[in-house]
Amino acid sequence: MVKQLAVSFALAACSCQLFAQQVSVPAQDQFFDNIARYCGQAFEGRVTEANFTGVETFTENRLVMHVRHCSDNRLEIPFHVGNDHSRTWILTKTGSGIQLKHDHRTKEGVPDNATMYGGHTVNAGWPHAQSFPADDFSKHDFIRRRQPQSLWNTWHMYIYPGEFFAYRLTREGRELRVDFDLTKPVDLPPTPWGYEDTE
Repeated sequence: MVKQLAVSFALAACSCQLFAQQVSVPAQDQFFDNIARYCGQAFEGRVTEANFTGVETFTENRLVMHVRHCSDNRLEIPFHVGNDHSRTWILTKTGSGIQLKHDHRTKEGVPDNATMYGGHTVNAGWPHAQSFPADDFSKHDFIRRRQPQSLWNTWHMYIYPGEFFAYRLTREGRELRVDFDLTKPVDLPPTPWGYEDTE
């Protein structure tokens, strides 16, 4: 009897896992593909929401995103802020969702003190919108860097093909959103720092 119950629980757990994958994959695959269709193109953006000190870094510089590298399970999207080419967003399919990481490099190409933070989807999301609450690695890193307020960071990305792409950061009392016009491709920006050997 005990053995039969164990088998039943195992089958139930397996069924739930398979069901969860079936629910999450289509929306996330479509989201991923909606961005990948712009591979090789760059677009200019502007700040549409911001409520924190230091936002001038973004409002007073030209903002450009470049869907630079695309594979079946990974997208690399440099985010250029004026002459600062340190930021690259990395989206990766993990088998249980999509992971977002922020790869920050110095001018010399080495990892910055604050790098590879980000989050992972916790639900299916939608073909046009995914959210990434801060993951454990990021939370430990925020504590290390004495930024406990960032423990509640959630990043969001919105993609409406033929219209706009948006990057957004939210937590209590803080918001940043940058919208990029997908109707007007711009000249490609310089190679992001640290990626010179991936041309």
